Order: sequence, then structure tokens, then C-alpha cells
Amino acid sequence: MVRQYPATCGLGIALAAISGKWKATILWELHSRPVRFGELRRRIPGISEKVLFEQLRVMEADGLIRRDVYDEVPSRVEYTVTPAGASLNATVHALAEWGLEHVSDIRVA
Repeated sequence: MVRQYPATCGLGIALAAISGKWKATILWELHSRPVRFGELRRRIPGISEKVLFEQLRVMEADGLIRRDVYDEVPSRVEYTVTPAGASLNATVHALAEWGLEHVSDIRVA
């Protein structure tokens, strides 16, 4: 059962921002410094280029990351976490710590 939250519910907004299999991982990989697409792809085993590209576009549209294109030959593109993405990343980290602390208490389907 998928739970629907009203647009005024902060929890629903936050969960939507990190929903899916890869967004939290992408956010974590970008937290310390700007990363180019190829490096990001290598740092996230199992993600396809297509899915990574799509997720980056969604996260950019949501204001969580920034895409910087440099006028160089060959062209260089880097992805960076925005302030909103950085604050969400701190929250995701807290959720991860909670999960590790309670792993034996929670049944995961």
C-alpha cells in the first residue's frame, strides 16, 4: 500500500524528494565535493547510465543538486549538492544511523 500525503505534509514532501532506489545514494556521493558524471557512475555500482541521467535531472529540477557545465574542450560537467540538498543529506544520514541502530528490531519486507 502506497501512502499518500497532502502537499502540506512536510514528511510527504521530504520522502518524495528522496523516493526511489538511487536518489539518497546519489545525494550521499555528491555530499563532499563536485563530481563528474563518469566518476559518479563508477561510484554507484548497479546503476545504469540512463537511470543515473534521469535521476540527476529530477534532482536538479527539485533543487537538490546543481549541474555546472564548463566551456572547455572536451566539455566538462560537474554535479554539486545545493544547500537544500545538503540539509536533506544530513537528514538521510540520520535515517541511516537510525536504521543501523534498529536493524534487529525492524522486519524489512
